Amino acid sequence: MWTNEVAPERLAELFHHYHQALTTETPEKSGEGRGSWGTIPPQEKSRMVSAARLVLLELESLAHRSSSSRKYFAEPGEAEWGC
Repeated sequence: MWTNEVAPERLAELFHHYHQALTTETPEKSGEGRGSWGTIPPQEKSRMVSAARLVLLELESLAHRSSSSRKYFAEPGEAEWGC
């Protein structure tokens, strides 16, 4: 699944980027470079990456659960119809 292709570090960085973009009202209030990924303390980065890992695991679990719930049903076009 696609979740295997996403690095938790990259997901955390992107989440932080978009969170900052959506919460910053104006460039004047945000300050130059305030809140950039490079300025986040290592402990906070680690926490965000751990959260991203958990999100990816949960998405993988949800996808697996939904695919296993359909194991007794034929795929579209594969059902045998007839009396």
